[in-house]
Amino acid sequence: MRDRGQQVRGVSILGATGTIGEATVRLVESAPPGTYAVEAVTANRDALKLADIARRLGARLAVVADPAALPALREALSGTFIAAAAGPAALIEAASRPAEWVMVAIVGAAALPPTLAALERGATVALANKECLVSAGAIVIETARRFGARLLPVDSEHSAIFQLLDPERLDRVEKIVLTASGGPFREWTMAEMRAATPEQAVAHPNWRMGRKISVDSATMMNKGLELIEAAHLFPVPLDAFGVVVHPQSIVHGLVHYADGSVTAQLATPDMTTPIAVALAWPARMLTSTARLDLALMATLTFQAPDHARFPALRLCEAALAAGGVAPCVLNAANEVAVDLFLERRIGFLDITRLVGRVLDRFGAPPATTLADVMAADREARRVALDQASVLA
Repeated sequence: MRDRGQQVRGVSILGATGTIGEATVRLVESAPPGTYAVEAVTANRDALKLADIARRLGARLAVVADPAALPALREALSGTFIAAAAGPAALIEAASRPAEWVMVAIVGAAALPPTLAALERGATVALANKECLVSAGAIVIETARRFGARLLPVDSEHSAIFQLLDPERLDRVEKIVLTASGGPFREWTMAEMRAATPEQAVAHPNWRMGRKISVDSATMMNKGLELIEAAHLFPVPLDAFGVVVHPQSIVHGLVHYADGSVTAQLATPDMTTPIAVALAWPARMLTSTARLDLALMATLTFQAPDHARFPALRLCEAALAAGGVAPCVLNAANEVAVDLFLERRIGFLDITRLVGRVLDRFGAPPATTLADVMAADREARRVALDQASVLA
C-alpha cells in the first residue's frame, strides 16, 4: 500500500520493446495501482508491440525511432488518446516529457541525445545503455552534475556496486571488482572460437539478453565496456577496478575496503532485480524473481580472466587510459564489428582484431562536446567498414 498523500511517480521507458524495456514494463504493471504514471514509451521499429505496451500502460506518447514504422504505429493506436511520433527528434521529445524517472534502454550511441535531454531537466535516469558512458562519460556525468540529475545504473554489476558502495568513505575503498560469467566460450580453444557461429555466440549460459550484448559477452568486450562505465560512475582511481570470472553469475560485484573486509552483492541472474532497484530507489519493491538459495547452488567459483584468449579487455583498458575520444572510437568500431559478425561477413575472432585496427588509426583528442563525440563515432564506423574489407 502507498502512504496517503504520496505522489504518483511519472516514468518514461525508452527502449520499451527490448529485454530490459519489457522487464521494466512488467514491474510497472505489477506495482499497486496509482504507483506510476507512464509519460512516454519508445521503440526502434516494432510498432505493434510498442502500441500494445502504450495501451497497457496508458502512456501519453509512443515513439518509434524508424520513421517508416510511424504509419503502423498510428494505425495501432487509433481510437486512443496516445500521441504517436517518429525519428531522432521525437526520441528527444519523449525524454524531455515531464517524467521524474526515465529508463534508457535504447541500444547504441543513438541513446546519447535523449539521455542528455532527460538529464538536462533534472530527471532520475536509470541507465541500461552502455554506450552513453563509454562514448561520452565525462559529458554525461558533468551534465547530470550541472542540472542536479541522478544516474542510477541498471547493469547488474554496476547496480551491485551502487548498492555496496559507501559514498562517504570512498577514500577507504581499495578495489572495486566486476564479475564476468565468461560467456559461452569461456572454455573454448582459439581454434574453436575461430569457427564460432552467431548462433553459438548469442547462446549465453546464464542471461537472457539481446543479440548484440550477447556477442559482447562472448568476446568479453561487454566486461571491458563495463569497466569504462564504472570508472565514470564510481570516482575511485583507475587502478582500483578489476574483473574476475564467476561462471555462476550469482555474485555481481565486490568492494574491497582498507580494513580487509570485502562486501559482495548476490542475486539470481535475472535483470528484474537491478531494474527494480533503480525503479523503486531509494525504497525497495516486491518482485516475483526467483529467490537465491545458496545451499542449492553449493559451489561458487572464481578465476582470473584470460587476456590472451579474450583481448577485448585489454583494448578497453587501453582506451580508458588514453581517454579523449578513444572509448567512443572503441565502442563504435565494436558495434560495426558485431553487426558484421552477426551478418556472417567476418569471423568471431575478427571482432576484436577489427576494433584493435580502428583504435590504432586514431589518437585520443579530447571529447568536450556531444558534437566531438558524434563526429568521432561516425568516423570510427567509416574506418571500421574500410578495415573490415581488408581483414586477412
